[in-house]
Amino acid sequence: MKYDAEICLRLLKEKNCELKQLGETRYPCRGDFSDEEVAAIKSFFGPWPRALEAAEIKPPRSDDFEQRKKEKRINAKRRRTLAKINKTEEKQNEKND
Repeated sequence: MKYDAEICLRLLKEKNCELKQLGETRYPCRGDFSDEEVAAIKSFFGPWPRALEAAEIKPPRSDDFEQRKKEKRINAKRRRTLAKINKTEEKQNEKND
C-alpha cells in the first residue's frame, strides 16, 4: 500500500478511536501498527510523540521545552563542576593533614 501523510494521520486517529471504544486510556503505540505502517508514520512525522501531536491525539509539548532542556543541561554541568571542586578540596585537605 502507498502511504501519504493523510493516510498516516487517519490510521492514528482511527486507532485512537478504537482504543477509546474499548475503554483504553492510552495513546496508540507502535505495537498497534504493522512495521510498514510505523515506518510510514515516522517517515512523515518523525518521532512517535510528534506523530501523535500531528494527529491531535496528544497535546503538543509546551513552547518552553527548549528553554527547560537548556536549563537542565546547565544545572547538570554545575553539579559536575561542584563535585570536581569538592574532590579537589578534599585532596588538598588530606595533604594538609
